[in-house]
Amino acid sequence: MASPEKRIEALRDEIRRHDYAYYVQAKPVISDRKYDELFDELKRLETEHPDLITPESPTQRVGGGPIEGFRQVVHAIPMMSVDNSYSSEALREFDERVRKGLGGDPYRYLVDPKIDGVAVSITFEEGCLAVALTRGDGRSGDDITHNVRTIRSAPLKLHGKRIPRLIDVRGEIYWPTDDFQKFNEQLQKEGKEPFANPRNATAGTLKQLDPGKLAGRGLQFIAHGVGRMEPPTVETAHELFAMLREWGVPTAESEVAASIEQIIERLPEWDRRRHALSYETDGLVIKLDRLDQRDVLGSTSRHPRWCIAYKFAPEQAESVVRDIDYQVGKLGTITPRAVLTPVLLSGTTVRHATLHNFDQVDRLDVRVGDTVVVEKAGEIIPQVIRVITDKRPRISAPVSRPTQCPECGGEVEQDEGGVYLRCINPACPAQLKERLTHFASRHQMDIDGLGEVMVSKMVDNGWLKSFADIYKLPTRPGLEGVAQVKIEQERTIKGQRKELLVPFGEKRTQKLFAGIEASKSQPLARLLAALNIRHVGGATAELLAERFGHLQNLMNSSQEALQEIEGIGPEVAKSIHHFFSSDAGQRTIEGLKSAGVKMEQPKSEKPSDGLFAGKTVVVTGTLERMGRTELQNLIKQLGGRLAGSVSKNTDLVVFGDSPGSKLDKAKQLGVNTMNEIEFFQFIAKK
Repeated sequence: MASPEKRIEALRDEIRRHDYAYYVQAKPVISDRKYDELFDELKRLETEHPDLITPESPTQRVGGGPIEGFRQVVHAIPMMSVDNSYSSEALREFDERVRKGLGGDPYRYLVDPKIDGVAVSITFEEGCLAVALTRGDGRSGDDITHNVRTIRSAPLKLHGKRIPRLIDVRGEIYWPTDDFQKFNEQLQKEGKEPFANPRNATAGTLKQLDPGKLAGRGLQFIAHGVGRMEPPTVETAHELFAMLREWGVPTAESEVAASIEQIIERLPEWDRRRHALSYETDGLVIKLDRLDQRDVLGSTSRHPRWCIAYKFAPEQAESVVRDIDYQVGKLGTITPRAVLTPVLLSGTTVRHATLHNFDQVDRLDVRVGDTVVVEKAGEIIPQVIRVITDKRPRISAPVSRPTQCPECGGEVEQDEGGVYLRCINPACPAQLKERLTHFASRHQMDIDGLGEVMVSKMVDNGWLKSFADIYKLPTRPGLEGVAQVKIEQERTIKGQRKELLVPFGEKRTQKLFAGIEASKSQPLARLLAALNIRHVGGATAELLAERFGHLQNLMNSSQEALQEIEGIGPEVAKSIHHFFSSDAGQRTIEGLKSAGVKMEQPKSEKPSDGLFAGKTVVVTGTLERMGRTELQNLIKQLGGRLAGSVSKNTDLVVFGDSPGSKLDKAKQLGVNTMNEIEFFQFIAKK
């Protein structure tokens, strides 16, 4: 029999070969069960012989306890973003710039999918995984080595020939679409709030301080380039991809093209193929194949000159409007929605599409029976973009705005000067479910286990009629009875309807109770953001909590006094004062007080010399690199004061995609603005 040392090494080599076959070649040669048997044997032998354990052993992917926080590490070579294009003409213009930059020398391109994941750089020293960093602001990123080590497709040790002494492998960590969907289904079965999309979920997962929490999520890594490579071992990107695969690193599907016209000709084929990939992608990355020619072209302050991204047009499909129904949000907003004949769009079956608001319904002139064109906004939310009037039935009628709430029959009113129609009945059950779900969500009171499905069931059972009722659940008998109830919920997976069983045994009950108890100690800012006061988001809640310190001080404040606070305009002040002076608002606060919920904000030490010390900053729009809450926390750490609205006293507006009226107002007032990239470049330089 082989010695333990030899058997351990043989098992490690065999497991690595199977990882290579599975993740790099996509051709597994053994079953999952057989793989687990090999892994269990290796783990047993290493337990018996701990002196033989090495950091690159497959068993060491999850090791150690949670870390205290993420350290920032500077990238040896900056991770720059890629410029976007949306047309064949833009690609030809890019090609012309490349041709001129290379002075007429021959060149060719490498094309691969633009993966919608989280950009990372993994450094291997002497073939072993040394450190893994997020892209961050491009100049420095978070050290997420502890989490990347848990990802089986990211090798702990490179194998093969010509391995550089040091190499930064650049790529994306993503959540495979099938695995993501299964995980979301499980969250819903447990009554938890599902993730919005794979990319945001991946980013949130990688920010976990405990690597053990990544287990079971199935995140994967795929490479699309390198930073440093010492010494260089290849001359072209397509050779580099081949070498990475030989070393055990999965790479994106790619092909070499002799000209930009050849790429343009192949765009429709790439568009068709992308839906069969295991990751989400909305375009291609086109880059020079020869690495030395990339050095010749260099970069601008933002983008490399040797590559460009081509974004596919959002996929569209035709369908027939069978009905128009209405959804009621937590603030009573009534949103019209088209009920469609099921249609396949971007790989999923679509049955509903948002119509946004009734002004949009009027603009589109959409009617029941119409044939409409539907596309996915940002590849996520289906929306109706136009009506094919030539196919309209001979008998049809315009959509009338509801005069009563479709959920409770209560009174509705139009926003003053706005586009939204709202139910103004505070007892509306649809609003109640939305408000309770919001109250318990991660960035508000953070009550684990009290997600959308569970809230809905408890409201239907009559257990939850107010925020305060949440705190009575630990004393309510029979909570485990929820486990016997099947909740029918419409799903859009493969066009099927599924019944989801909501399990709620003793373990989950105790976890929920612990979350409820812990939420009582959330700071005042969290509570204010959780109350669903109109116009009061996270930034405004922070502003109010810092200013007043205790909820009673805020409740005693007049509307005029609220308007004196920088960042609080007349409309916001009116909404806040109305909530706290109303009978419903006062009953809400009294109920939470009786439940023992904290009503004060801990005093925080603001940096007197931070980059934004004494500055008022507004954040607006959809951000890519981090969540809005994380960015606002960063601004606070740098001494900034957050505001929820723009005024002449605002010092800076940081904006992402779809910034809306706040950016417009900032430009009108001459307020300094920065997009997300400019913001991170600014703080990196300082």
